[in-house]
Parts: sequence; C-alpha cells; structure tokens
Amino acid sequence: METTKCLIIGSGPAGYTAAIYASRADLKPIVYQGMEPGGQLTTTTEIDNFPGYPEGVEGPKMMEDLQKQAERFGADIRWGMVSEIDTSERPFRVKIDDGTELLAETVIVATGATAKYLGLESEQKFKGGGVSACATCDGFFYKGKDVAVVGGGDTAAEEATYLANLCRKVYLIHRRDQLRASKAMQNKVLNTDNIEVLWNHEVKEIVGVEQGFTKALNGAVLVNNKTGEEKKIDIEGFFVAIGHKPNTDLFFGKLDMDETGYLVTQPDSTATNVPGIFAAGDVQDKHFRQAITAAGTGAMAAIEAERFLG
Repeated sequence: METTKCLIIGSGPAGYTAAIYASRADLKPIVYQGMEPGGQLTTTTEIDNFPGYPEGVEGPKMMEDLQKQAERFGADIRWGMVSEIDTSERPFRVKIDDGTELLAETVIVATGATAKYLGLESEQKFKGGGVSACATCDGFFYKGKDVAVVGGGDTAAEEATYLANLCRKVYLIHRRDQLRASKAMQNKVLNTDNIEVLWNHEVKEIVGVEQGFTKALNGAVLVNNKTGEEKKIDIEGFFVAIGHKPNTDLFFGKLDMDETGYLVTQPDSTATNVPGIFAAGDVQDKHFRQAITAAGTGAMAAIEAERFLG
C-alpha cells in the first residue's frame, strides 16, 4: 500500500500553500484536489486583494499559478476525492473515490467551505457577473453604485455596513420583519443613512443583460411575502449573505467541530483534536474567509506537520 508523510485534502489557497511548504520541507506531499480543483476562487472573475498581483488576477489563473508553484517543488497533485478516512490510529488509512488506498503519517484538511445561495437559476447565471457571496472580496468593484445584500444575520449586517462605505446605496433584503443579527449590528444597519432595509421581501429573480460571454446584472425582482406585491430594484451588485457550509461531512464523529460544522483547531495552531491531523483555510475559519488568510493557515499547517514528524 502506498504511504506518504503528508496527505493534503483540498486544493484551494490553503491546500496549495500547504503543498508548497510541505514540499520545500521534503515531506513529498500528496494532494487530492477534491470535487472543485482550485476551490471557490475558480468561480471568481477577478481578485484584486491578493499580494503579488498589482494588476489583479482572475481566480482560475491564480489557482493555476499556486498549483504550478507547488508542483515545482515536487508536490504530487492528483485528481480525486477522499471518500473515507480512519482517524483512530496513525498512520491514517485513507480511501479515495477511485478505490485507491494509502497510509498517511500526517493529514492537512483544506476542504474549504461552500457559500449558500438562494437556488435561483438567474442567480447562477450571473455568478461572477454581479452576484457574489463576499463583499470584502468584491465590494470594491461596485464603488459608487447601488447594490443589494440578502440575509438577516450578522454576516448580512456586516456585509451591508461594509458596502455602505463604498456604494451609493445598499438594499438589505430580508424575508422577515426583524433581523436575526446581534443588537449592535442591527443598530449599525438601521442608523446607516444609505442602507434601506426591505422587510418581508424575497428574491424572485436576478435580471441583467448578456452579450456573448459577458454578463451584467442590473436589477432584482422582489416579492413581498405579506402582500404578494412584486417590485424591481435597480442594482449592479447582488451579495448573498445567508451563510456558508464547511465541507466537513467526511469528518463527522472523527474530528471535533463546532455547532455549525467548522473544524475546531487549538489556539494559535492548525492542530485538530487528533494528533497528526491539521486543518487550514475556510474549513476552520468562519470569520475571515479570505484567500490570503487561507494561504496563511496552509503555511502554518505544513510547518506544524513538519514539526510533528520531527
């Protein structure tokens, strides 16, 4: 059976950065890319806030660059998904979806998280063309424009107040008549002049124009769920802030998680509750969810794996 000093599960900024560091430490890591090679950034058109790209870079291109850098140092990057892992003893026995089995001395989990969307066909159509799940990532592109945020929790409130500093107007669309956000965040939203809360509204459709491969969102059709009345708002950006789901199903009952499924790591560390297993990126970070912070924890995980092996 094949063995490896370091198995990396996932291939976003965290996984590829971990692969770069682990390869340079001569751990000869094996990386399984997972269902979405390159992670969430492969669906992002342009990234302007990752250091080293002064002119910006498209998400797929950046992931390609990170993969090439990891391969340059000898990382063995493979297509496939981990389907099963036994965390009860080291080396950890791992099964891949193609039937391959291997033993890993250490494991770095970098499976990321998936943004929750409303499930509208038009929403998917304009992803990357006006629809986003990250105001911190994409808000800059809508400076001085009108945008909307959908959601009612702390994340939605934070996204709306962040965008209010950049945009001319922010609509906060919420299906209920009161926010679920903390009182402090509610007060921020309700006391920000250019945020308008649209209570009891749900999104029926995202609308825009399509010219070839170019898509530009220009509005959203809403329905008042009390009266049934429809209205259209004119916007250029639409931010979905209804939460993320960490990709941790594989580790239920095997690694410690919080109540929402994010892996729990030790303070100032990427170590999980199982010695030899580390977690990096959005799979353990529900606060920042940025490419640069994911890359940072990927580096930490590889360094900790190296030190663990002695």
